[in-house]
Amino acid sequence: MDVPNVKKELLGEILSLGKAVLFAVVFAVLFNRFIIVNASVPTSSMESTIQPNDRIIAFRLSYLFSDPSRFDIIVFPSPDDPSTLNVKRVIGMPGETINIVNGLVFVNGSADPLRYDFVQGDLLGNFGPYHIPDGYFFVLGDYRGNSMDSRHWNNSFVSQRSILGRAVFRYFPRIGSLTNI
Repeated sequence: MDVPNVKKELLGEILSLGKAVLFAVVFAVLFNRFIIVNASVPTSSMESTIQPNDRIIAFRLSYLFSDPSRFDIIVFPSPDDPSTLNVKRVIGMPGETINIVNGLVFVNGSADPLRYDFVQGDLLGNFGPYHIPDGYFFVLGDYRGNSMDSRHWNNSFVSQRSILGRAVFRYFPRIGSLTNI
């Protein structure tokens, strides 16, 4: 075998490897931009469902053909600081009135509070009433005593248009589903 053929084969292998790397990078960027949201949770506001520093994946297409449901865990830019991503649980739906009495959440004047089996810490505080506009949601952290959420923001509600995705999977440092919680 002569030297020019070896150089030609080596160049072909390098080009082939370069194409594979370029394809992988483009695929990863597009996948991250249009299919998933990769987020880190820096605070304890969603304990014990999500721990501080957990890394999660949210599915951007979750609400392509349906609306968010009560108790979904969503990722969205903070209504008060859009440069910060938040992870919270949907509690109030568009058109509802939310009242929080002694930490329990009541919807539209119901005598029975919403379920709270996922809530961490003491149930304290009275907030509301909050009248949720159409196209918006009321969200709370699972660790209610340590969560900056709809109760505390200047802009109390999360616009449906701003929701980036539904949290579906925790992958670091613990692995597990977030969809049946």
